[in-house]
Formats: sequence, structure tokens, C-alpha cells
Amino acid sequence: MAPNGRRPGWRRAPRRPWRLAAEASAVLVALAVAFPLYWMVLSAFRPAAEIHSGRPVPWTLNPSWDAFRRVFEQQEFGRYFVNSVLVAVTVVVASALIAFLAATAVARFRFRFRTTLLVLFLVAQMVPVEALTIPMFFLMRDAGVLNSLLSLVLPHLAFSLPFAVWMLRGFVKAVPEALEEQATVDGASRARFLWQILFPLVFPGLVATSVFSFISTWNDFLFAKSFIVSATENSTLPMALLVFFDTETPDWGGVMAASTVMTLPVLVFFVLVHRRLVSGLGGAVKD
Repeated sequence: MAPNGRRPGWRRAPRRPWRLAAEASAVLVALAVAFPLYWMVLSAFRPAAEIHSGRPVPWTLNPSWDAFRRVFEQQEFGRYFVNSVLVAVTVVVASALIAFLAATAVARFRFRFRTTLLVLFLVAQMVPVEALTIPMFFLMRDAGVLNSLLSLVLPHLAFSLPFAVWMLRGFVKAVPEALEEQATVDGASRARFLWQILFPLVFPGLVATSVFSFISTWNDFLFAKSFIVSATENSTLPMALLVFFDTETPDWGGVMAASTVMTLPVLVFFVLVHRRLVSGLGGAVKD
């Protein structure tokens, strides 16, 4: 035996060409996706003279914090940040709880028009958001919630629920009904089984759907621009970007710095839940 425990003459099997091609393609795709983020962060640290230079280069030898300083000196930036957190967290929590209950209902109970309801969930995902913005504006106005954070929570909740219900339905169906029967025999009520047994089992799916709900809500500009008309104190973080477009010459350094600050919470949220996200997406594919 060789010192490393392998047999004499052992050779590592060569990688197959298709595997090398797949790995090279994955690296190229990752670089293509990461390059805009790199350029955004780089532009945030560039001095103004380099940003407006006619010969941009993918590096800077004179990094500067001036753009970030201009961002945090905006009086309403902190308020916009808090509003974005409130709206995103409310949508994530509410959509997760409602979707969990709805997915349990369509997966465990037999009722009329159940299949039709599931098809409508898919159809709702096909309607462009832009086509519904004007009708929703009048709906929010008639409901008296225009210019409030509630006018941002309700549309995002409505758009995130169909996807969440459809995805969680597979996780609920994957839990054997015999487990519920055994819990009933042991004296557990349906509510206890729902929250103490079923909820932990489908929690990876809840995390996966929450990531998509959080990203779409956090980065929303259309609803924030359409439904917050006059009460600027209720605006969210994407609206802070408009401050740097007020002049004839846009402050691209400020735009990139504000975009970098906006991206950080999404990255932190993703890092915290990425393990659950992978298992959740794996369960969805398996179903």
C-alpha cells in the first residue's frame, strides 16, 4: 500500500469532457452574474472624475467614501430604510403563515373546485404586474389606504401568495398522512399537529418562499412610486435613488452607493437562510 492508503499504480480517473464543459459553463455564468454587482460596488468607491471618464477601467487606485457619505447624509434615508424593513418583514411573515395554512387546506382536504383554485394560482403568476398597477391604485384609493405602508404590503402579499401556496403544497403532500393519524391516536389535536409537527417539517419550504417574497418586496420600485403619492415619509428605500437624479447631471456615484447599501440586507438575509433554501428547493424539485 502507498503511504496515502491507495494501491500502487492507482490513478485518478480523468474527468469526462461533458463534466469539464459543465463546470466551465457554470463558472462563466457565475462571472456574468457577478460582474454587474462588482461594477456597482466599484463605481460606489470611484471618485467622480473616474466615473465620468471616457475610458473606464475595471479597477480604481483611489477608492473614496464620498458617495456613501452623500447617501447617509440624506435626511430621509434612515426613515426609508426602516419603512423598507417594516414592509418586507410584514410581507414575509404574513405570506408564510397564510400560504402554510392555504397549502395545508388544498393538500389535505377534498373540496369543490380545488383543482380550479390551483390552476388560478398559476394563472395569477402570468399576469404582468404593470397591467394591474392602475386598477390597484384605484382600489387602494377607494379603500382609503393610499399613501400608507399598507398600500405596499397588500399588493406584495397578493402577488407572493400564489407562488408560495403552490410551492408549499408539495411539501405538505410529502408528509405521510399516517403521521397525522398516529398523532391523532396519541391524543394530539389537529391544531397541535399543524403547528408542532407539520410546520417544522415544511419549514425549509417556507424559507425558500420567504426568500423570493423578501427580494421582490425589498427591491420594489413600481408600487412605491405609484401608491405613495404625497406622503413621502412613507416611501421605501428604492425611492431614495430618485434623490440622486434631481439634478441635470445624475450623481452616479450616489446611485451606486445607495444601490450597494440596498443590496447588503438581501445578502445578509440570503447568507442566514441559504442552507434552508437549498434543502427547500431540493424538496420542491423532488416533489
